[in-house]
Amino acid sequence: MCVTDALEEISDFHPTALDGIIVGVEDVPHFSTDWSGGHVPMSAALEPTRGRRAQIVVYERPLEHRAGTRQQLRDLVHRTIVEQLSMVTGIAVEQLTDRDLDDD
Repeated sequence: MCVTDALEEISDFHPTALDGIIVGVEDVPHFSTDWSGGHVPMSAALEPTRGRRAQIVVYERPLEHRAGTRQQLRDLVHRTIVEQLSMVTGIAVEQLTDRDLDDD
């Protein structure tokens, strides 16, 4: 529901921002190679290639783990999608939301 709400809010603010973008949700990231790092990623984005649309995947469990409340989860999901969308589209974050993401 948080993802759906975030996508609707982004679409209302910038109606074409999600054109050609696939957004999905997975429980946790799956790595095909050994991975080590300071934290588990909350999302991933793949830029479009010939024959494949851009993709954004949000990872449910890492997001839930970092959020203390339901509202914090909603804000974190929104922020995460906006940042990934900005990366794959080149649209500035400020053009994708009217929220101050520094306060989320």
